[in-house]
Amino acid sequence: MRRVFTLLLSILPLAAGAQEWTLQQCIDYALEHNITVRQGSISVQQGEIDLNTAQMSRLPAVSGSASESLSFGRGIGADNVYENANTTGTGFNLGAQVPVFQGFAINHQIALRKLNLAAAEANLEKIKDDIRMSVARAYVQILYDMEILDVARSQVGIDSLQVERLEAMKLTGKASAAEVAQQKSALGQSRYSAAVATSNLSIATLELTQLLELPSPEGFVVARPEPAELDVRLLDSPEDIYADAVVGRASVLAEQRRLEVAEKQIDLAKSQYYPSLSLSGGIGTNYYTTSRTQMASFADQMKNNFSQSLGLTLSIPIFNRFATRNQVRSAQLARDNQQLQLESSRKSLYKEIQQAWYNALAAQTKYLSSQDAEASTAESYNLVLAKYEGGKANITEFNEAKQNYLKSASDLAQARYEFLYSSRLLSFYRDGILDF
Repeated sequence: MRRVFTLLLSILPLAAGAQEWTLQQCIDYALEHNITVRQGSISVQQGEIDLNTAQMSRLPAVSGSASESLSFGRGIGADNVYENANTTGTGFNLGAQVPVFQGFAINHQIALRKLNLAAAEANLEKIKDDIRMSVARAYVQILYDMEILDVARSQVGIDSLQVERLEAMKLTGKASAAEVAQQKSALGQSRYSAAVATSNLSIATLELTQLLELPSPEGFVVARPEPAELDVRLLDSPEDIYADAVVGRASVLAEQRRLEVAEKQIDLAKSQYYPSLSLSGGIGTNYYTTSRTQMASFADQMKNNFSQSLGLTLSIPIFNRFATRNQVRSAQLARDNQQLQLESSRKSLYKEIQQAWYNALAAQTKYLSSQDAEASTAESYNLVLAKYEGGKANITEFNEAKQNYLKSASDLAQARYEFLYSSRLLSFYRDGILDF
């Protein structure tokens, strides 16, 4: 029977010229093209810009200005007497302001932006982890559906051979019309099962190609691992896996960084309690004319009216209607809430690992029992097939043995891939590596 099964698989039509995608290739492509990942990358770039803005706030702010004015009508002249005259004025100024002390606000802003950038990077890695797991889940589903389709097609091949055999026997009077009709009915059911399996494989392929942001699933084929590569084993206990995972898990690390951001927000709010000191300086000149007075030339006025200024400004907060106090309180509440969020993230991670571990344990048990069931039903099928071909078993007994064998083969395929995904998921939680 196994030789027949292998022969049938070898003659199945393959997608000509189709590129086979490994799991790692699928993951790499998804990380490069997935829109959610690209949006997370933009958030990281924005964090880098915000950090640079905070760092540059230590530098002086320099600005220049130029003005031109025209006035006409009655006004006070140079001799302090009201008269009708037209006047023009031209001015040029250049000023700079340097923050000397801002209540440590600049230091806190820079530290805050660094933490925001670290949180954005951790969140981007979390997005990538989610994509990796989604791609792996979809990839395994395709592998499972491919196995089921193989089983369904082999069933069609077996039933087709039996129909041909019975029709030949009918011509010699060794088989009845009822037996031929019964076998044709079994063939029709097998073809229906193959059609359903083909549809399921197409849907699974579509879901994976959509994750990869591919325009179409046409020509997309995943690479099947060798059977030896599916020989998986269960990992350590949930507690041991969690101890390794909680240290570097991106979802937890992102919440930890957000907690540090919330703590720094408290320091930034408290900086408003301190006075601020800034240094300012400037240079300027102007040119002035009036219609009733002979004025100096433009060059002479620009030279003679040149002025410089230098000053210090000290601002001391005295009472701002408790605004600073309430900002500090709000920042502390945000910190407490983020602390709870971090704790929730850690608990969620442990629950995920615990659930994955028990799923893997159940899949392992199912896999081992399915191996035994498949071996026993295959042996039973071979015995009934020999009897049937020798005329010692009827067609009903043959079809029943065949159905039991094909069902056990389908159950084994499902158990193998459930165990494969569950165990690899545990490995991913432990060391961050997800591959078959």
